[in-house]
Amino acid sequence: MFRTKLTLALAGLGLAAALQGAAALWRLSEADRQVLRGRVASDIHVTFVELSVAKQRLRSWAAQRQADAGAEPAEREALLADMRRALVELEKLALQAPGSASGAAAGTEAAQRAGVLTTLARSVNLLDLASRNVQPLAADADARPAWQALSDRFDRPDGHDLRALLNDSMRREAAAVARERKAADASLEQARLLWSGAAAVLCLAALLLAGYFARALRQPLAALRDGVDALHRGDLTHRIAIDSRDEFGDVARSMNAMAAELLQHRERETQARQHLEQLVRSRTVELSAALASLQQVDERRRRLFADVSHELRTPATAIRGEAQVALRGRDKPVEEYKDSLRRVADTAAQLGQVIDDLLVVAREDIDALAVQRETIDLRDAIAAALEQARGLAGAQQVRVESAPLPAHAMPVLGDTPRLRQLLAVLLDNAVRYSRPGGLVRLCVDPLQPQGELPQWDVRVEDRGIGIAADELPQVFERHFRGAQARRHFAGGCGLGLSIAAALARAHGGELTLESTPGGGTTARFRLPQWLGESLASPITS
Repeated sequence: MFRTKLTLALAGLGLAAALQGAAALWRLSEADRQVLRGRVASDIHVTFVELSVAKQRLRSWAAQRQADAGAEPAEREALLADMRRALVELEKLALQAPGSASGAAAGTEAAQRAGVLTTLARSVNLLDLASRNVQPLAADADARPAWQALSDRFDRPDGHDLRALLNDSMRREAAAVARERKAADASLEQARLLWSGAAAVLCLAALLLAGYFARALRQPLAALRDGVDALHRGDLTHRIAIDSRDEFGDVARSMNAMAAELLQHRERETQARQHLEQLVRSRTVELSAALASLQQVDERRRRLFADVSHELRTPATAIRGEAQVALRGRDKPVEEYKDSLRRVADTAAQLGQVIDDLLVVAREDIDALAVQRETIDLRDAIAAALEQARGLAGAQQVRVESAPLPAHAMPVLGDTPRLRQLLAVLLDNAVRYSRPGGLVRLCVDPLQPQGELPQWDVRVEDRGIGIAADELPQVFERHFRGAQARRHFAGGCGLGLSIAAALARAHGGELTLESTPGGGTTARFRLPQWLGESLASPITS
């Protein structure tokens, strides 16, 4: 994997840099120790020089004291204090010197230095006694022997040549200083060479790795860039040709999969757009057909208003005529007046029905008929509708019968007046379009459709003129009346079945018609049974 290679390369560079730093720190610490050893050796050399200078000054003080040249005792004390302080400093530096030396010379130098410091400490004490006992010479004394004796006491206080001892120590410490400085310079040079070499190796390794990864990245990045440009142009058929198992291969496969998915989405979108355009064209055709149908409905409505106007004038004229005949001439028997009033009442009833139809047409809300739904007994609405239909059936010489209804209650969730109106429309149509001497029969049966709630199947059957097959799909349209219906019964405005269908839907039911031309019609009304609370607790909605 490319990520693994890159990680290993970076880890190798990091490890090499860490090793370089560690080696450089080690060499720098060695150089620092060399510098420390050189500093200690230099401090020892300087302290020996200071001690030698203090000794020479004490010797000069003793000569001045012997010559009675104004030597002060305080000066002697100060010089001795300087010499003792130098010895103390040499002892401290001697403790550091063994740790700063290296090799077999460390033990020899430490032993020599310790012996010199012991001899110097003893010599300083002797010089203290010798300088304290120096007295001025007499005026007539020979100064040469006294000076020689004084020199012997200062140069060989305990039998050792103190001057030679100091000179040897200074030469030895000067050589140590030179040696340590040379060693420090060599250590620093080695650290510089190590640092420079490691830096060069790291730079070369970094350049090689950079070249390798640049060459390894050039081709896949170019392929990915071409793929991105293709996607930007919208070319979803372009595929990135990277078959490696590294991260670039994963990215390439992901981009190819994304391009394929986008191409599928584009194809689906194109299909959806074409389908939508087809739906729009289809809906346009439907709307055109609906517009034509509305124009036809408007035409039928205008024809209806003309018919209603005629129907209104005809009953009104008949009523006025009957009244004029009854009032004209001599008094007539009571039966004649009753016959006139009966004819006036029938004509007024016909006029009321025409007015009701006209009001329904004016309201334009058949599908929004108000229904107050509550738990009722369907038998009540059936009984009321049968009683109303039998009055019209007697005048038409048609018999209206009902099959035996269930002895128990027939609970439904509905509106009794509206259900009575619905059944009355069905019975009225059956009576009006039956021949004299015909029979209209109402039947009710329980029904249990598969996968649905129980229903009441209400059927109104007649043996009348029937409905033509091509007119049957239009019978529920407002203002529609078939040709055979207009010939059989000139009155009516074609709203009854439309109103009945709307009432059936408002009750959650369905109204259908089955008819045979010349053989009668069966109107079937299916209404859901109410399985909830009892009839004693009405439910309104």
